[in-house]
Amino acid sequence: MGAGDSPADRRRQEEERLSEEVGRREERRIRAEKEKDRAVWFGLGMFGMVGWSIALPTLAGVAIGLWIDRTWPSRFSWTLMMMVAGLAVGCYNAWFWVRKELEKR
Repeated sequence: MGAGDSPADRRRQEEERLSEEVGRREERRIRAEKEKDRAVWFGLGMFGMVGWSIALPTLAGVAIGLWIDRTWPSRFSWTLMMMVAGLAVGCYNAWFWVRKELEKR
């Protein structure tokens, strides 16, 4: 808006800005309405993917640790160490996939 704008020009510009804002909000509302069901399934799928991506490496670590403990007994618990390592790998894996999915959106 310049210094020489008349009140009618400023009003017209304000109406155009308001009209554009209303249009943007309506588009977002329509998009959200269309994706409502998708969001539920996306959330459930993500919940399952995160769960499995943590559980499987943790269980694999426990299995490997049990095997090491039975095969080569020592004063250290390989089961516990491998479980923690599997949990760390699983958490990293889950973080990686969640981040990748969020970047798509």
